[in-house]
Amino acid sequence: MDYVAALTPPLVMAIGFTALVVTIVKNQGGANKAKEDAAVDAALDSASGGANRPVAARSASSADAATRATDG
Repeated sequence: MDYVAALTPPLVMAIGFTALVVTIVKNQGGANKAKEDAAVDAALDSASGGANRPVAARSASSADAATRATDG
């Protein structure tokens, strides 16, 4: 009966991990996908000080700043 006690924790963990993966896969996308993506992008952007913004967004904001500086 020691083998049952030895196999129970890994079996429970495997079942729990499988349930976690299934839950994550089922919840991908859907109606809140854009809101969730925006929240993650905002959190990453604030945590890194803007370093995670795409190059196009950085160059656009730099161009806007340059335009505002010359419009004076």
